[in-house]
Amino acid sequence: MKNIYISLFALLAFSTTASAQSADDLLNMVAEKPKKEYATATFKTTRLINFHTVEVLSRRSLDFRIARRCGDFKSGAYNAWGIDGGANIRLALEYCHGSRLMFGIGRTSGKKIADGFLKYRVLKQTTKGGGMPISLTLFTSVYHTFMQNVIIDGVNKYQSIPDRLSYCHQIMVARKFSPRFSLQLTGAMVHVNLVEKITDKNDCFVLGAVTRFKFAKRQAITLEYAHRLNKYSKDKYYDSFGIGYDLETGGHVFQMHLTNSFGLTEDQYFMYTNTSWENWGIRLGFNISRVFSLQGKHKGE
Repeated sequence: MKNIYISLFALLAFSTTASAQSADDLLNMVAEKPKKEYATATFKTTRLINFHTVEVLSRRSLDFRIARRCGDFKSGAYNAWGIDGGANIRLALEYCHGSRLMFGIGRTSGKKIADGFLKYRVLKQTTKGGGMPISLTLFTSVYHTFMQNVIIDGVNKYQSIPDRLSYCHQIMVARKFSPRFSLQLTGAMVHVNLVEKITDKNDCFVLGAVTRFKFAKRQAITLEYAHRLNKYSKDKYYDSFGIGYDLETGGHVFQMHLTNSFGLTEDQYFMYTNTSWENWGIRLGFNISRVFSLQGKHKGE
């Protein structure tokens, strides 16, 4: 009988040890599961040159932006190759409260356009602990021109508010392939309520690409190109193409570039770029972005 008790006690001790070891193994497996890490700075700002990128502002951040496009190089030395005049300027304020939804408003001197947009990050590329190979962002915007007395064939073009409106919707997919190289593809549709001519179409479909190559700690070369997929006008327009240089200077990002687009809003540079690189319709331009962090230091944050 004594031997039976000893055997039962040994069996119970072995079972308890085995169970404890199994529990420890499970806890170790859970502990060893890698934490998700996300790709950062696929692009340094929410814009490349003209085009939007997949980036949104960080939590509770306000971005004040200035963009300027000079006249084209064809104006020659007398006009300092476009620097002296004929500039297009846009001022904008953009804000993100969380980490996904961003919105902004702006005013552009060319065509006297006021615009507003929403931008939502749907997916963010993971580099560890997840299986998401891309970032995906959606974008929608509306534009209103305040131009007056635009007479075409004896008729005032803008007789009602809907006549002054146009829209753009975009899907942006990007991947950061390395710390130095990022690539994005963009699908866009622009709709104009009132076109220039009765023979023009109201919709333009665009496939674009943007890329960034970082060659130093705070410097990068950027490229953007938009190919218009449908013929919407009998007038001669061109695909938007730009080459840029990014310089990070503390809280500012300074972007200098060459582009054939004079417009600073999507309804203009996607549809109505009327000069080309081939005929020296190139413009010097720059963007300045200053981001302010509005995160409060409250209890529980």
